[in-house]
Amino acid sequence: MRYWPTCVLALVLAGLGLYLYVIELPQKESHERQDTVDKKVLLFEQDSLSGLIIKTDQQELVFARTPEKGWVLTAPLSTEADQREVQSLIRALVTGIVARTVEDHSTNLAPFGLDNPVTTITVVAGAARETFSIGDSGPLTSTLYVLRESDHKVLLTNLAPKDFVNKTLMTFRRKDLLSLSQGDVERIRLTYPTTEIVLYQAQEKPKSKWKIRYPIEAAADQTEVRALLFRLEDLKALGIIDPGPERDALTKTLTAPKVKVTIHLADGDQTVRVYQPDPTSGEAFAETSPTGPLYRINPGAIRDLTKELFTFQDKRLLGIDFADIAMLSVKTSAEHYVLINQQNEWVLEDQPTERLDQQAVDLFVSRIANVPSEERVIKQAGPLAPYGLVTPAAEFIATGREGKIAGKLSIGSHANGLAYAMGQRIPGIFQIRADLLTQIPGKKDLLAAQAEKTPAGH
Repeated sequence: MRYWPTCVLALVLAGLGLYLYVIELPQKESHERQDTVDKKVLLFEQDSLSGLIIKTDQQELVFARTPEKGWVLTAPLSTEADQREVQSLIRALVTGIVARTVEDHSTNLAPFGLDNPVTTITVVAGAARETFSIGDSGPLTSTLYVLRESDHKVLLTNLAPKDFVNKTLMTFRRKDLLSLSQGDVERIRLTYPTTEIVLYQAQEKPKSKWKIRYPIEAAADQTEVRALLFRLEDLKALGIIDPGPERDALTKTLTAPKVKVTIHLADGDQTVRVYQPDPTSGEAFAETSPTGPLYRINPGAIRDLTKELFTFQDKRLLGIDFADIAMLSVKTSAEHYVLINQQNEWVLEDQPTERLDQQAVDLFVSRIANVPSEERVIKQAGPLAPYGLVTPAAEFIATGREGKIAGKLSIGSHANGLAYAMGQRIPGIFQIRADLLTQIPGKKDLLAAQAEKTPAGH
């Protein structure tokens, strides 16, 4: 019996624990949940939303959410919506916090700018809906007074005016002229008044590469093609002229487009025509369909999309990729030697037993293979003497793995940091960076033993 006080104490503690678990903790969690709910501006979950109405004294915009296209505009016209703008407004409502309830069932809304709200937003979630009236800015930066219709409370919220004020039909219309992902583009056709350029993505290992199909068959400048795709992705309307009298009148001034761009994708083609009827006006227009809207665009887009063939050509002059070089002949005024790649190891043709510094040779051959033209001097090679190319300062001849000469590069006279050069990849004479001439190693510099003797940093 001496243990009975302990048993009683254990029973009391167990009862207290049970009380806390069954009564106090659920009540506390319920209060915390209620506090969280009370602080939310919108009580609906974002994924449950199916409709949206934005009303100002100028217009009423009606949106519906569809499985195929996401948010679409259904009134005052039926068209695609700017997904980012609609989602931004909804996200602001969903994440909005009530700082405090200012008035409950207030009859005097004027002090809060709610007697004539700048915007009224109705959010639809299936059969349920909630309406918010947006009033004046609050006492702190990025706060708004909001009247919530369901409980008729005037709320001071952390909603920012920029998300709800001065939004127009143009704000919420889709402004992207093309819908594309770079990885899905198979071919690009640029049609100009007097010529055409066709680029295509060749499936090569380890990754696909852009090439030119027309007017010549050639490798493309990968950076330039990607830049073109970025510009097409970023092509946006500054204004939209829907079908009607204004569009009809403007169409009469649009004759031949400056450029017609056709994007070929697996699921279909997309086309945009760009016009500039009066270059002095500072206006440019685009259309994606003869019966669709006309779009006002930034005139700079014409410069971005009208490029000559040379812009898209691979500007590496040698004419063969580093990985495909089996033999490289190097000739300068000082010496002449030939490097041979034998099972991924470089050797000198006349000293095959000498061990070379493989890293140094790789770096040197890579520089020769990848040297780009900085500027084209003449399109077709003419007299070579003015450029020091009759007797070049340096000459490189590359043989491919099939045993045929696949690349040539000659470097002539130089001045002001640039040197004249001509290569096998592109006809003409070009200027390249002259520092390549100082980076041509002699045979002794390539020997592994010589590299080991040379102090670090030299």
